[in-house]
Amino acid sequence: MMTKHSSTHMKDTQFSVLDLSPIIQGGSVSQSLKNTLDLAQHAEKWGYTRYWLAEHHNMPGIASSATSVVIGHVAAGTSTIRVGSGGIMLPNHAPLVIAEQFGTLESLFPGRIDLGIGRAPGTDQLTAQALRRNGRMDAEDFPQSLNELRAYFDPSLSANKAYVRAIPGEGLKIPIWLLGSSGFSAQLSGHLGLPFSFASHFSPENTLSALDLYCRSFNPSESLKEPYAMVGVNVIAADTIDEAHFLASSMQQQFLNLIRNTPMPLLPPINNFEDLCSDYEKSLLHQRIGSSIIGDRDTVREKLQKFLEDTQANEVIVNAQIYDHHARLRSYEIVSEIMEEN
Repeated sequence: MMTKHSSTHMKDTQFSVLDLSPIIQGGSVSQSLKNTLDLAQHAEKWGYTRYWLAEHHNMPGIASSATSVVIGHVAAGTSTIRVGSGGIMLPNHAPLVIAEQFGTLESLFPGRIDLGIGRAPGTDQLTAQALRRNGRMDAEDFPQSLNELRAYFDPSLSANKAYVRAIPGEGLKIPIWLLGSSGFSAQLSGHLGLPFSFASHFSPENTLSALDLYCRSFNPSESLKEPYAMVGVNVIAADTIDEAHFLASSMQQQFLNLIRNTPMPLLPPINNFEDLCSDYEKSLLHQRIGSSIIGDRDTVREKLQKFLEDTQANEVIVNAQIYDHHARLRSYEIVSEIMEEN
């Protein structure tokens, strides 16, 4: 058993949205951020649990680099859905800055803010150095930095007197999640008794082993009595199978360009995507996004159900890199209709 989830029915599973605020070819950052708020408002109406934004830098196709700012924008334009980070990349920031930013967000939008933390920089090494300047922090310092961050919210977690305090931040009960694509964060989040979110949408081969490690490592904590795992998955849904595969070619082109180290804005869909790839690139793409769920309502329902049965996830967070905003809305709407079915 991967997690202590009593049901694998979609109606009993929480569904959430992961948004990278995609910048499309021919579009603008301003329009991307407007689309992000529009999708969040629809997601709230459709019954999604939370809306998370991801931190990436130096990426021409991603507008959510100033993640806490975009979280505030989305939270201000919605009223009930939880809003948070999927995630904030801790190596890029001083823990005090994160505590103050999220303390501010939680003070503005009480009970609605999540803080998902990752240990990768979310960018290349030159950009990571530009973000941190002195370059002294890396992923190996992650447990210590995480402890420092948590202690700003709860000074009792520190063995020493707190001479530096996060105001706002101190005393606020903001859920802290660890994000991961391997076993490191799975084991650490289990040890600390924190909720865990696994990036199956780009690391599917490690999903089941990481979830199993999380469950076996779990120690009950004040914030969480049993393991709680959320798993990311790419879902491209449309009214027909052919349309869904056509729309998915934008995501496929995006990953192909990352493999080739030529990142660019999200490209329009095409019909002949496989003609662009070598056999080696096709194998790399399969490793990265081969678990993506693409199809019409019946296909997506069947594959989501199988995904739940395989992972035993408590929650699924859906990523959909789709060029046309209205088609992206429709994809999330189809998933919402499926999750409400008996």
